[in-house]
Amino acid sequence: MDRFRRKPDGDRTVPALRQNMFLQRIESPGLAHYSYVFGDRNEAAVIDPRRDIDDYLDAAATETCAIRFVFETHRHEDFAVGSPALAERCGAEIWHADGDLDYGYGRAAADGQSWRIGRLQLRAVATPGHTPGSMSYLLHDPEGNPWILFSGDTLFAGAVGRTDLLGPVRAQDLAGRLYDSIFSRLLTLGDGIILCPAHGAGSVCGGQIVERPWTTLGLERRANPRLQVKNREEFVVAASQALERPPYFRRLERWNLAGPPPAEVSPPRPLTPAAFRREAREAQVLDIREETAFAAAHVPDSLYMPLSMLPVYAGWFLDPDRPLLLVGEDGAPLAAARHLFRLGFDSPRGFLAGGMLAWHQDGLDSRATGTITATAYAMIEEEVAGAAVLDVRSDEEVSRLGALPEALHIPLTRLLERLSEVPEKGPVYIFCGSGLRSLIASSLLERAGCRQTLAVLGGTVGLSRV
Repeated sequence: MDRFRRKPDGDRTVPALRQNMFLQRIESPGLAHYSYVFGDRNEAAVIDPRRDIDDYLDAAATETCAIRFVFETHRHEDFAVGSPALAERCGAEIWHADGDLDYGYGRAAADGQSWRIGRLQLRAVATPGHTPGSMSYLLHDPEGNPWILFSGDTLFAGAVGRTDLLGPVRAQDLAGRLYDSIFSRLLTLGDGIILCPAHGAGSVCGGQIVERPWTTLGLERRANPRLQVKNREEFVVAASQALERPPYFRRLERWNLAGPPPAEVSPPRPLTPAAFRREAREAQVLDIREETAFAAAHVPDSLYMPLSMLPVYAGWFLDPDRPLLLVGEDGAPLAAARHLFRLGFDSPRGFLAGGMLAWHQDGLDSRATGTITATAYAMIEEEVAGAAVLDVRSDEEVSRLGALPEALHIPLTRLLERLSEVPEKGPVYIFCGSGLRSLIASSLLERAGCRQTLAVLGGTVGLSRV
């Protein structure tokens, strides 16, 4: 949670009437999703809330404000929205974009429509492109000056919104509309306007978003590569390129129109090794421990996914229709449940109480994954010439950083659909940038029957420094 204004340490007084305005950005790690809660004089509003709403309620309560409005900039695809939950809890009005879509809640905002929140005024600015009905919201200060722009997925720090979500046929048209929205509507608002997008670096909703947590329209005009174009046609060619689309996006499209089913994050229940093994006959097992712990010993046929990568890859590899069990340590199962909840997955059915130590003490078998450090691989590279080398980095990484000689390149997100290309016999050395995705790939190949994988710890980064 990033506060635009912080109260002095030790200030615990709560006045009957809050005179000062406030703005907080609430971040969802891994998803790189930004939502915002702001207010003035005991009234507050929320922009693009996620499904777990406690942070918005806490922020408003701390500022002694009632949440009166919830605004959505567009139909989101990468996380489950919390608008219906906030409206039910607070009695807030919901205003969404994309008025031509069949929403099951709220009302459609119109271009130029405005709302009062205390002394502040918020005005809707239609910015189609990322989606046909995308809406930005311009916040005016108490003196009426344009101040902050909530741009949704229209304009980011260093990037612009993707336009391929409705398919390649419509991508160029939407890219043209995005150009018009940015250059004719947003950049004309003034260089001093603070820009508050819906995502930061690492999001799948825009390519190459940079780590610039706070930015302005003027800074983006000068520094954003997507805005350094000669004309509309050049922009359209670049902005209409297709990006990867996780399979869970389709499910969240439906959820975020109807409104996600009411639920709360539930802590997974601890299961004894015997109970865990019984449940695992029908469930999928997800191991979220450190990479070396998973490599040393794990429940057979479990999928490896470190907690930090869960928001990025869970939607690619987990089946939302199957129960889920976790293997983790030190509170990680609850953190994992929260990440999964934001992605629209039900709470995991349980986790392995006592971890792998309890599993082994119960006399149960485990698997180990072969690993080799980048240093060790460099020392034997000539000896293993001819062995299978699998590179699971993204297309963008390989294009930017260079390919591995003689390696089979299959991005991790496409590994399951291209399993037949991976050699069945002999060791397979697996590379990514660091070694974490290599272990995810190893676990996927193990479940498919491949037992001779070696994840290269340190990956291509480590190899480059040997």
